[in-house]
Amino acid sequence: MKTKLTKEEKNILDSFERDEWIPVANLAKRKKELAEYARNTLRKDKRLNIRISERDLIELQRKAVKEGLPYQTYVSSIIHKFINGTLIETGR
Repeated sequence: MKTKLTKEEKNILDSFERDEWIPVANLAKRKKELAEYARNTLRKDKRLNIRISERDLIELQRKAVKEGLPYQTYVSSIIHKFINGTLIETGR
């Protein structure tokens, strides 16, 4: 029996088969970081609406996927790191 994949599932499978997936070096540490992001996200009580270019939004979404985060959480984490002076710029 052949399983019918959605377009999203097919894209994930294709990406996996192209060896684009990288194992997490320290899974326990990464889980802890993501749990902290989730806790911080749940505590949000203020809203910020901004307008950005579609190109920037697509890039943010792409990078958020690489981090395993929803893009709004990813943006929030960038702002949080910037405010706290822990945002580190790396090369592309």
